[in-house]
Amino acid sequence: MRARMELLKEGMERTIGFKERRYIEELRILTKSTALDCVIDERFDRIIYVIKKGDMGLAIGKKGENIKKMQRVLGRRIEMVEYADDPDTFIANIFKPAEVTGIERSADGKRVNIQVKKKSDLGIAIGKGGSNIEKGRMLCRRFLGLEIDEILLGEEEHEE
Repeated sequence: MRARMELLKEGMERTIGFKERRYIEELRILTKSTALDCVIDERFDRIIYVIKKGDMGLAIGKKGENIKKMQRVLGRRIEMVEYADDPDTFIANIFKPAEVTGIERSADGKRVNIQVKKKSDLGIAIGKGGSNIEKGRMLCRRFLGLEIDEILLGEEEHEE
C-alpha cells in the first residue's frame, strides 16, 4: 500500500475502480497475498495483478494452484507480476520468464527499449498476438510513466 501511495504522490496517475478493488480483495481472500494493483485487460481477456514484493509465492501457490483457483472463480486468465522498487527490476519481472539483459532509455528518459538475451526470449517477451509487450506497455505507463518502444535481441546474439 505504501508503495502505491508513494507512486501516487510522484504524480503517477493510477485509479483503481470498484471492479479492480473487488478482484484485489478476492485475491487476498483466496491466496492471503497482497496485490498493489490490478489491471483488467479486455483486449486479451485477462486480469493482471501486480503483487507486493515477496508475496509472489503465496499468490501463485503450490504448482500454480492459486492462479488456477482464481481463474475458475473470476472466469478469466490471470497473470501476475511481482512489484519491485527498482524500475529495471520491475520491468524484468514484467517480462519473465524472458531474460531481460538491458534497458535502454531515450535521451528524454520517457521511452525505453528492452533488451533480451536469446532469440527465444524475444518471442516470450512479445507474447502471442503481442500480449506480453502490451502488458509491459500498460504496466510501464501505469507505474513508471515510461513508454516501451521495442524489444531487441542482446548484442552478443547479433554477432553469430
